Amino acid sequence: MGEFSFLGHCTAGIRNSHQSVHPRHGFTTALKISWHLRGGLGPVFLILAFISGPSAKNPQVGQRLQPLPATPIECVVLLHGLGRTRWSMKPMADALRAAGYVTVNIDYPSRKQPIEILANSAVGEGIESCRQADAAAIHFVTHSMGGILVRYFLAKHRLDRLGRVVMLSPPNQGSEVTDMLKNEPLYAWINGPAGQQLGTDPDSLPLRLGRVNFALGVITGNRAAFYDTWLADAIPGPNDGKVSVARAQVAGMADFLVVPSTHTFIMEEPQVILQTFNFLRYGHFQPDNAPAAKPRR
Repeated sequence: MGEFSFLGHCTAGIRNSHQSVHPRHGFTTALKISWHLRGGLGPVFLILAFISGPSAKNPQVGQRLQPLPATPIECVVLLHGLGRTRWSMKPMADALRAAGYVTVNIDYPSRKQPIEILANSAVGEGIESCRQADAAAIHFVTHSMGGILVRYFLAKHRLDRLGRVVMLSPPNQGSEVTDMLKNEPLYAWINGPAGQQLGTDPDSLPLRLGRVNFALGVITGNRAAFYDTWLADAIPGPNDGKVSVARAQVAGMADFLVVPSTHTFIMEEPQVILQTFNFLRYGHFQPDNAPAAKPRR
């Protein structure tokens, strides 16, 4: 599920950020991980926000993303979750841009409108920016509800340049957290109309979308933050405090990976950034005991 922004604001419109120029020279970059966003959680957010605490740094932090070879431009649209902003996706965007992708990191008013409207505006804006960059392939990397926006958009629109999609902790089969809290006035006020659409009943929007028909890799966590334990206890099976491992999955996905991470900061984990790169580049995740992925020449 989405989280409420601990930056203390929610944007009023769509805007692009961190759109990069495609590098044509060879270089290697270390994974860039930013941890400065992990503070300032207010008490309301701790109680009702879809927030998970910071997880330990992964030992793979020293691994490097090999840059893309000099090929046609590939663009990645990044979409944050409910109540977050583009800043939550910045470490991922920085790493992918350093590896050779054009990145378009989108802000959208996730708490103000239903998913149908958000999908058309946010996803459409990202696609248009990639087209303006003359991208031969348009990929997506999403967190939480951002993945549902992409699923909705692609169910309604054909995208000829569609590349691959990586979803991080998506409520692909809804979330029991929504079932439990959606009738609470404070929850409804903070999360807005989109937060009411992510339940597990058959009529919820994610369950109506059905099977995916694009190259999709899903990564989800199986740890809950200490302040999410009361929510985790209400979710059957392993979960990240917001979405269960089972409900993150969707029929038609190409690969699936579970990592020891909580919900909110999964996109900052070095292992997750590396595995996202692997799927975008090769169409699959890298096994734990496999050597570091290198691009085809």
